[in-house]
Amino acid sequence: MTYAISFALVSLAAAGCLDVTFKRFSLKVRSRGMYVFGCGVVWLALQLTYLTITDVQLRLDEVTVMYGLVTGAFLVLGNILLIESLTGLDVSLGSMIYRLNTIGVVAISFVLLGEDVSFIKLLGIGIGIVAVLILYRRGDGGDAVSIPVLFFVMAVVASASRAIYGVASKVALEQGASAEGLLVIAAIGWIVGGLAYAAFREKRVRITVKKLAYALVSGSLAFAVVNALIEALKHGEASVVVPIANLSFAVAMLFSVFLGMEKLSGRKYFAIGCAAVSVFLMAQAV
Repeated sequence: MTYAISFALVSLAAAGCLDVTFKRFSLKVRSRGMYVFGCGVVWLALQLTYLTITDVQLRLDEVTVMYGLVTGAFLVLGNILLIESLTGLDVSLGSMIYRLNTIGVVAISFVLLGEDVSFIKLLGIGIGIVAVLILYRRGDGGDAVSIPVLFFVMAVVASASRAIYGVASKVALEQGASAEGLLVIAAIGWIVGGLAYAAFREKRVRITVKKLAYALVSGSLAFAVVNALIEALKHGEASVVVPIANLSFAVAMLFSVFLGMEKLSGRKYFAIGCAAVSVFLMAQAV
């Protein structure tokens, strides 16, 4: 299980960086769909290159394709909504809401996968949630954070989509689906989903140098996030590795502060500390 946790932490770090790039892209009015499309192209290219280098044969059987379509759809939906939500939310807030899919993951894993939900797991998850509540409650100085309802709802729906993706990926692997096939289909899903969103929702299908640059960075990070998570799911329980990976909001917060996008307060220090304790407790729950 230590092996699984190590990959979950890699996914955590990459996801935190990815959330920050999502936020920076959303600071200006640009096509989110074409951005996701570009990310998918980069991710697919990296995925196929990785398979070639490692001499892994791509298997696209019926089970893999079926689960791949489902997981890919929820993954692209979650990320498009996350990017849209970051238009009106701070990166740390949007990232935290998105990563609260931990609750859904544990609940679904318990009901459908029969995984154990121990007191330590619940305590670790609870402390992670406390980190969010501490960060966004009204402080002593009255520093309340205004949360636009529309963007908040987008982040919540994105979180739910991400939870379904995580558990469905675990089910797919248990049903004999090819992990490599799932990732290739997911990357194609980003390409198709992003292009469709740009054409039918935004009605803007145009590639710029700026979008290409963002797509190159974000697509590479997306490749790292999902490959590390899939590797962790191969060797560990979904209700353990997914919650650890979901604590990437701490990394997102630190990077956003470093880049001058947010200011780090005492409450944020405490929230990051709670997140670290939560990771530790989840790691002990194996």
